[in-house]
Amino acid sequence: MPQGQQIEWALVRSLNWLFPNKTNMFNHPTTLSLIAAAHPLCPLPPDKLAAAIALSHWRAALYFGGTAWLLLALWILIRLGAGAAIARLAARVSPRPWLQGLIVVPLWIIILSALEIPTSIVGHSVSLHYGLSVERWLPWWIDWLKSTALTLALGTFVGGILYALMRRSPYRWWIWFWAFTIPAEVLLTFVAPLVIDPLFNHFTPLAATNPALVDQLERVAARGGLSIPPSRIFLMDASARYTGANAYVTGLGASKRIVVWDTTLRIESPSEILFTYGHEQGHYVLHHVAKGLAWSALIIFVFYWIAYRLMRSLVRRSGARWRIDAVQSWSSVGLFLFVALLLNFLAQPIANAISRNVEHQADVYGQEVIHGLVPDPQATTVHSFCSDAIVWLDDPAPNRFVELWTYNHPSTEERAEFAAHYNPWLPGHHPKYVAK
Repeated sequence: MPQGQQIEWALVRSLNWLFPNKTNMFNHPTTLSLIAAAHPLCPLPPDKLAAAIALSHWRAALYFGGTAWLLLALWILIRLGAGAAIARLAARVSPRPWLQGLIVVPLWIIILSALEIPTSIVGHSVSLHYGLSVERWLPWWIDWLKSTALTLALGTFVGGILYALMRRSPYRWWIWFWAFTIPAEVLLTFVAPLVIDPLFNHFTPLAATNPALVDQLERVAARGGLSIPPSRIFLMDASARYTGANAYVTGLGASKRIVVWDTTLRIESPSEILFTYGHEQGHYVLHHVAKGLAWSALIIFVFYWIAYRLMRSLVRRSGARWRIDAVQSWSSVGLFLFVALLLNFLAQPIANAISRNVEHQADVYGQEVIHGLVPDPQATTVHSFCSDAIVWLDDPAPNRFVELWTYNHPSTEERAEFAAHYNPWLPGHHPKYVAK
């Protein structure tokens, strides 16, 4: 049996164990027909629909199962006193706390990265099996090593700052660390497209490869009443890894740019490319990157306070049993990672709700800004969403809980439904972002 089929069969058996009456139901032809009939805007062929439903199970299992695995593994290591053992090892190397941190933090990052490997391998296997990725294993491992190296470098630096603040101010460290995090996040957002992204992908000014398309995109920019320099529009070699279409806005200030995947130019029609670009221009015009940073600052402040309170409570109640003598001790790093991972998981519904709202705004802007530039903006937008649903195998009827917790975009069917009925150019109606 091929590797992909082995993986799929293992999941089916697991789902049959967890939901004995549900898994087979999802693959029944009658059920597939009912699902397709309930979502007429983006009907998937039966084979694609079955694959989309199976893939949605995979995504949910990998996300929730992977998170549970990491939390369980860290919890076991904490209870076994691994944090104290690593701290003692560092203390034997040097009595200086900052030098100890250069040993403790990288070791914990390596442990966490190793724990994530099984989920990452299964996730990439699934992407290959369902045709979402074409990246072979050698380049995939090279990317993994690059990502781990970056995490080691940045994580060691940030961890050293965090524990220095803990030692300096045991009761206010979370405020000072928040004050450090926000400018660090802004700086990282600025440098990412200049320094980090080129480590993984190749970017070419779109004007250098497709000047005719840039001329069309400039019409969209002019329709929105702004001028985006062609030097800020890039083409990314996504086809080396992915089969789907995409585009995104990244950077801040002088590094802000719109990136279009090369797969988008192959898959989408000229009108759909204009909508995809218009959607990303919406992020650009509506300052969603800056607003995202502001929302992030607020959420981080609240969750840092919760982390502070939770760390103090856990160390006070169980520190002696886990051989963690103080929150600010290097022996507590594993516990801090556990708390951070748990709070990050709990924060996902909030962050994703904000993201879905932002993406909806960009959808509205994108549909408005192509009015007069394509024959039928509504049909173009709906077809763009539906073609994405086929390429990315989006489940037309996602589980509501999974959608609430994990979706950072509205579901494809929801986006298509809105686009089909949104026509602010009718008499008595007014566009929200782009004037008539």
